[in-house]
Amino acid sequence: MTEFNDAFLTAWQLLALSDARLSAIAWLSLRVSLAATLVACVVGMPIGALLAVGRFPGRRVLIVLFNGLMGLPPVVVGLLVYLLLSRAGPLGQFGLLFSPEAMIVAQAVLVTPIVAALTRQVIADEWSEYREQLRSLGASRSRAAATLLWDGRFSLSTAALAGFGRAIAEVGAVMIVGGNIDGVTRVMTTTIALETSKGDLPLALALGFILIAVVLAINAVAYALRGWAERHWG
Repeated sequence: MTEFNDAFLTAWQLLALSDARLSAIAWLSLRVSLAATLVACVVGMPIGALLAVGRFPGRRVLIVLFNGLMGLPPVVVGLLVYLLLSRAGPLGQFGLLFSPEAMIVAQAVLVTPIVAALTRQVIADEWSEYREQLRSLGASRSRAAATLLWDGRFSLSTAALAGFGRAIAEVGAVMIVGGNIDGVTRVMTTTIALETSKGDLPLALALGFILIAVVLAINAVAYALRGWAERHWG
């Protein structure tokens, strides 16, 4: 029990002193996960919107596929991205393996299906409500998809948050493509796993507190923005 209390006390001391190593790891985690989420939103939201309003051969297959890909095994994604970025792979010439950029790619691959599937559901609800109005205005399906994306931008924050939550909590894929190199690719989740295995519980606990605080803070900001939007934009 004493060891448990000491670990918690040391963890809080690391947080209070703004430990440089702690700050660097937390900042890298945020940078990688936010970048991956942004890429996933730029790619996944238009796909989700077109799946919601479009009518084309294979649409249902794609919907099932994206829903299924929401549960992609992270280690499999990490292995595939590793093969793509390795020296013998098609993208090996860019030298991205074991870098933050490789971690962004891996996280984006994991997050994009989540964003696309959740966006499709939001836009499908919007489409069923505004379909006749948009058709009467002569909007094409692609134009309708763009309009509904803008109209539902605050509702779509849920999709972005779900993607960010998946990205920042990722361990397996970023461990494979990033290498967990100290000072280069070591993020909060991989550090927590490593330090726990080494028995350095204070550092692992401190990073765990930061991870939870970041997720809660971003969700709180998104909730506040959505409430503000509903009050001012109806």
